[in-house]
Amino acid sequence: MKLIPVVTGQKFMTQTTTSSLHTIPNKRLSVQVALTGLSFLVTNSAKTEVLHFSAKEFEKARTPEELLIDVEAFVNAEIEDPTLFESVTVLYSNAEYTAVPSALFDETKASDYLKFNSKILANDFIAWDELAERNMHLVYVPYVNINNYLFDTFGSFQYFHTTSVLLNTLPVGTKFSEEPTVHIHVEKTNFQIIVQASGELKLCNSYHFVTPEDFIYYILFCFEQLQINPDTVKLVLLGNINREDELYSMVYTYIRNVELMEDDLSKLNIENTFAHQYMLLKSV
Repeated sequence: MKLIPVVTGQKFMTQTTTSSLHTIPNKRLSVQVALTGLSFLVTNSAKTEVLHFSAKEFEKARTPEELLIDVEAFVNAEIEDPTLFESVTVLYSNAEYTAVPSALFDETKASDYLKFNSKILANDFIAWDELAERNMHLVYVPYVNINNYLFDTFGSFQYFHTTSVLLNTLPVGTKFSEEPTVHIHVEKTNFQIIVQASGELKLCNSYHFVTPEDFIYYILFCFEQLQINPDTVKLVLLGNINREDELYSMVYTYIRNVELMEDDLSKLNIENTFAHQYMLLKSV
């Protein structure tokens, strides 16, 4: 895999492990969509081999209309026969989401759950993921133009919010352990923070950051609000971060027990990436 500048303001990396991608039946396609980047992962049916991986990172956030152009470009360049795909799964990553206890969830009021903490438009399509193990629903705004294009191209497919996948990836925890655990999934300019204690979800939120100082500010702010001791809490990081990053150095300056999440479940290896970097994409 190599890093190739393709246009101003955009970085692109790609890996293809077979020259016969078009002829392999029963492939699986996973796509992660964010306004700051796109990732495409094609695997074999058993999810044991990466057939193709590509990722685009944008220096300036795109619009959903601009993102659709990039999705179409990938499909036109790499996919000769959409019928050869066994499944297609899309992950949407944005800050327009909220967690609702299932006992309080009413699908006819889905937009009401979002409008108090997210900027949504009157014509926005509202979706939700049911997290049965946690007795909650995650309500969010997918990009309907991309959904429509993928449906026209592949037929039926699944889509989720990345936070739902993150929550399903993490252990629920036990009610007998009062010590909080903190997981942070890092993206280019956003991160999701999950705090659990006593078998309960204490915090599930996203924050936008520009500098490492922004990053640690929001983390320590959450710790202060939840009365979490940064000297004793265990913080687990995953996503777009590694030990050589400024973000990691900044976190380690203020929080003592920091580690990177190990990908023990996935058999997929994406060349020149860290095991935890695309863990959510590999897990669906």
